[in-house]
Amino acid sequence: MASSKQQKTMIKGRGAQKLMHNRFFELSHDMRDDFLEFCAKEGEEADKNKTQYLQTFPKTIVNKVKSPDVGMTYSMNMYQGCEHGCIYCYARNSHEYWGYGAGLDFERRILVKKNAPQLLEALLKKKSWQAQTIVMSGNTDCYQPAEKTFKLTRQCLEVFLKYKHPVAIITKNALVLRDLDLLNALNKEGLLAINISITSLSEETRRVLEPRTATIKKRLETVKILSENGIPVNVMLAPIIPSINSHEVLPMAKTVSELGAQSIAHTIVRLNGAIGDIFTDWIRKAMPDRADKVLRQIASCHGGSLNDSRYGTRMRGEGEIAAQINMMVALARKKYFKNRTMPKLNTTLHASCKTGQLKLF
Repeated sequence: MASSKQQKTMIKGRGAQKLMHNRFFELSHDMRDDFLEFCAKEGEEADKNKTQYLQTFPKTIVNKVKSPDVGMTYSMNMYQGCEHGCIYCYARNSHEYWGYGAGLDFERRILVKKNAPQLLEALLKKKSWQAQTIVMSGNTDCYQPAEKTFKLTRQCLEVFLKYKHPVAIITKNALVLRDLDLLNALNKEGLLAINISITSLSEETRRVLEPRTATIKKRLETVKILSENGIPVNVMLAPIIPSINSHEVLPMAKTVSELGAQSIAHTIVRLNGAIGDIFTDWIRKAMPDRADKVLRQIASCHGGSLNDSRYGTRMRGEGEIAAQINMMVALARKKYFKNRTMPKLNTTLHASCKTGQLKLF
């Protein structure tokens, strides 16, 4: 890890350590040294490092997922951008389509879709819509800090419950327990699955990789409480990063198994688009002693490149290191999750709830 002196030079509470130029824009702006010197002399802050919430007005909220590598058919995201600041996050690239950068902009300019519950309800009421599991957080975390203020995730869960429609959640935030009443009601009807992301058992590693996420202790407690309530929990050991958390696969699997998780899933880190530059800049500042080694090992998992978009291999990787990681996960499943599976969600209740009337035929 970085020394205390190096950590002081890093931007506090953020994953990315610099603004990134949007590759779709012709023009860019830089923080020049003479401007920084002027601010220092004047006692002014060159960058206030504040989070902005910006309201957007989408016309739809549920997206069809076309990737064969992702285990979902439909996803929805109430927020774009994510204050959690996970340095490896694949969703960073999507922020460029909104006109922002994939670096600090992704963490500090959060787009809020306040009409998400209304859009969801309109979809579920359509005669043509047939129930299929919709995943909240296919792109960005639905329980990120913005949810404390806007409560859009809770409102959407109320809609799912009203129309008895299956929903899955992906999150790394203990805030999910705030909605335990709705989660229990959905689960009672077989309408809910939850995926909790746990990347490490080390709080030091968590802080540097995922600066504004829930602590490891809180995430483990979340798995335990959800499981005690009979709610099916899959733990995402994702991403596995060689020489950072790759040695923790078996300990993580054992721990979450003992807490009641039904299954585990994993991916091997890939650094597509702008994320390669963001991650490289970050690791040279946060872990300078092992930066070259980690970058080489990541590239070895993806045909010699940090960037891997190939369907079928991009999530699991290839080569010796990837094979070792995948074998460890297979061993963990065999050892700690024998005869455990996530249940298939109930899609039979929704049709009769669109109008409140049961069909005769």
